[in-house]
Amino acid sequence: MNVLYLSYDGLTDGLGRSQVLPYIFGLQQKGHTFTIVSFEKSVNFQKEESTIQKLVDDAKIKWVPLKYTSSPPVLSTIYDVYLLRKMVEQLHNEFPFHIIHCRSYITSLIGLQMQKKHNVKFVFDMRAFYADERVDGKLWNLNNPIFKTVYDYFKRKEIEFLGNADYSISLTKKGKDIIHSWAKVQNQPVPVEVIPCCADLNHFHPSRVNASRQTELKKQFGLTEDDFVITYLGSIGTWYLLDEMLDFFKILIQKRPNSKFLFVTTDNPNTILPAAKSKGVPSDRIIISPAKREEVPTFLSLANAAIFFIQPVFSKSGSSPTKHGEMLGMGLPVIANSGVGDVDRIIEDTKSGILVREFTNEAYEKAVSQIDELLNIPVSTLQNAAHKYYSLEEGVKRYSSVYERICSQ
Repeated sequence: MNVLYLSYDGLTDGLGRSQVLPYIFGLQQKGHTFTIVSFEKSVNFQKEESTIQKLVDDAKIKWVPLKYTSSPPVLSTIYDVYLLRKMVEQLHNEFPFHIIHCRSYITSLIGLQMQKKHNVKFVFDMRAFYADERVDGKLWNLNNPIFKTVYDYFKRKEIEFLGNADYSISLTKKGKDIIHSWAKVQNQPVPVEVIPCCADLNHFHPSRVNASRQTELKKQFGLTEDDFVITYLGSIGTWYLLDEMLDFFKILIQKRPNSKFLFVTTDNPNTILPAAKSKGVPSDRIIISPAKREEVPTFLSLANAAIFFIQPVFSKSGSSPTKHGEMLGMGLPVIANSGVGDVDRIIEDTKSGILVREFTNEAYEKAVSQIDELLNIPVSTLQNAAHKYYSLEEGVKRYSSVYERICSQ
């Protein structure tokens, strides 16, 4: 199939490297041909353009980078959509596409138009509930009439995308169930495939641990064999609950005085250390360090367990935390909160971690009391969970199946 892939995220963004290119490389190997149009942020583009260009050239993928416009709000997005529409029409005239694969909602505005105008198959890869995510993340204040108008517009378009797409992609089964419950969507039950944010389980694997570097890091961080280490991977950002994770860790220290909290993150330590201090967590129990991608498995190998708490809001019903698959792939049991995407279902189905159902000291104490049991989970059980739910190969297979189904209709 000849596929035009549209992404409002840049390939030079970390997200583009981890959640766009790996799938496309896999699909290309299955015989599909790709042209990618993405919106690139200037700083990232200057740093990473040559690296990404070599990757796509080697894979024989055509890449058309457009400049992302960041301001003024709303108007800048309208301008980007205008540029995208012009470029897509031009590309389709040069070399007609069978499928237009649209990552998230902005690019789907063009995908729906192309479907109606040129009868191109339209894949709505929604990622999450975009408009609700903007509100839940406090990026759109609905008391502002402009943002309320934009929110209402995208909620209407969401219904239109789902009702008209040849196939929609949800990151979670929970999201799929919500979509199928919406009476406003025409042609129910609409075709939806569940493909989570998959992890590169060849990279996130204990075999990628550098033993000598591991020894260096233990010395650098002052870790001993008696220490109990929990780790958090990635930036804190909008959605992750630093205060609640520190509250949990404070209870953990009370029960296991030898505990340390390792943050593998590029975030400024000043976003974490003051919060820890305010919670009464001693600074010598907190370790904060960035890691290059190739070193992340070695950093994670220092830990006994991993943790992430995410805001359990409606928009996160459609969210799939990539770090979950990466942690499981490394053989780390996970402590996570309930109410986020399919995390509850995955942990309960695979018995691969502890679910914290409330952000209370009582709930944290209950979770801490289960840690001995957590540490007895075989590594093979954890890695099998990663492969069952987060395998990149399985994700590629599902995307390819979607392409084949819609083109055989």
